[in-house]
Amino acid sequence: VVWMNQVHGRDVAVVDGPWGADSEIPAVDAVVTARRGLPLAVLTADCTPVLLADPVAGVVGAAHAGRPGLVAGVVPAAVEAMAALGAHPSRIIAHTGPAVCGRCYEVPDAMRAEVAEAVPGTWSETSWGTPAVDVTGGVHAQLAALGVTDRH
Repeated sequence: VVWMNQVHGRDVAVVDGPWGADSEIPAVDAVVTARRGLPLAVLTADCTPVLLADPVAGVVGAAHAGRPGLVAGVVPAAVEAMAALGAHPSRIIAHTGPAVCGRCYEVPDAMRAEVAEAVPGTWSETSWGTPAVDVTGGVHAQLAALGVTDRH
């Protein structure tokens, strides 16, 4: 299993095997591989986990998209790294996992405006009427802009 030292950034590691027993796990927020059968892991609490696969090219990826990483562009960086291995956005299947929703992720109004300016699809409001950010909505907007149409 390939793990990440997730740091809320945009860096991606292209891997062909698990890290060595004595290796330090790199500080990245996405991993991609073309090695068949190599499991990639992403851990989240309220951040959005993103799993990506191009079944034709045999390329897969996993990304950790929190608010800072989303704004920094971790999802486009993961798709670009997959493309460098032969994937094509139109063939990529994307799945997002459980994460804090835009109706619950309360943020200051200025932060909401800053995130929404950087990433369309993130502007939200909590169920109680305060400013919020929809990270998963932003992930889907970024994927759509990249040409990834098969999104779940």
